[in-house]
Amino acid sequence: MLLDKGTPIIKITEKASARVQEIIKNASSEVIGLRIGIKTAGCSGLQYNIEFAKEQKAFEDAIDVNGIPILIDPTAVMFLVGSEMDWKEDKFSSSFVFNNPNETAKCGCGESFSVS
Repeated sequence: MLLDKGTPIIKITEKASARVQEIIKNASSEVIGLRIGIKTAGCSGLQYNIEFAKEQKAFEDAIDVNGIPILIDPTAVMFLVGSEMDWKEDKFSSSFVFNNPNETAKCGCGESFSVS
């Protein structure tokens, strides 16, 4: 699914793309890509969910990231439109992070968010 003028639902930075490729390459089972979704969790109500995808499910959108599909859960599209997924590393942690213009609040630890 594309927005007006060919804008993808979510953008993936070069760092995140490289990490996605590494994760897929080192997966313990056969996977076709990563699935990005949203689940109800945390103190702010919503949480990003990233998991291995073994197949493309009905109604999922796929974004090609250097030949690897990033599958977008159809129930998450309205929360992700205009977002960017990045990979951050520091001395104590590493994780995918989302820069999401739709967020209206985040919990103190940054694990969950809400939208209006």
